Amino acid sequence: MVEYLTTLFFIFAVIDPIGSIPVYLEATKEFDARYKKKIALRASVIAFLILLFFIVIGQLILEGMSVSLDAFQISGGVILFLFALTMIFGDGKPEQEKNRITDYKHVTIFPIAIPSIASPGAIMAVVLMTDNHIFTIQQQIVTTVLVLVVIGLTCLILLTANHLQKKIGNYGITVISKIMGLILAAYAVQSILSGISNFFGQT
Repeated sequence: MVEYLTTLFFIFAVIDPIGSIPVYLEATKEFDARYKKKIALRASVIAFLILLFFIVIGQLILEGMSVSLDAFQISGGVILFLFALTMIFGDGKPEQEKNRITDYKHVTIFPIAIPSIASPGAIMAVVLMTDNHIFTIQQQIVTTVLVLVVIGLTCLILLTANHLQKKIGNYGITVISKIMGLILAAYAVQSILSGISNFFGQT
C-alpha cells in the first residue's frame, strides 16, 4: 500500500494538476461556462490517452529514436516558456489571429492536454515507470490505474477553476494570469536549464 501511495504522489507531482490551472484559465478565457466544462473533460481524456499510448508503446519508440529525458525537458520547457510569455504580455498573437480560434477543440489539445497535463516530463515518467525490463504486467496495470486517478483529479481541479473564474471575474483572472505566467515562465526556464545541465553532465 505504501508503495502505491508513493507512486500516486510521484505521478501527481510530475503531472502537476495545480500547475495546469493558469494554462487552462488563459486558454479558455474566451469561452462560456459550457465550453469550458467540455474543454476540461475532453482535455483530461485526451491527456490520459496520450499517456496511455506512451505506456503501451512509448518505450519502443524512445529506444528506437534514442530520445532522452533531457531532450523532453528542454523541448517542453521551451513550449511552456513561449506560452507563459503570452500570459505575461497579453496578446501573444495578433488580434485577428487570436479571434480565429473559435473552436474549443484547438485549445483542448494544445496547450491544455499537451504539454500542460501530458507534459514531456509526465510522458517520460510513465514510460520509465512501466519499463518492460523492470516491471511486471500487473505492476504496469496498477501504474496505469494510478495515472487515470491523477488525471481524474486534474479534471476536477480544472472544473473548480471555472468556479474560481466566475467568482473573481475577468479582472481578477487577468491579475492571477500575469502572476501565474511569471511562475510558469520560471518553471519553464528551470526545466530548460535542468535539461541542459543534465545533458552536459552526462557527456
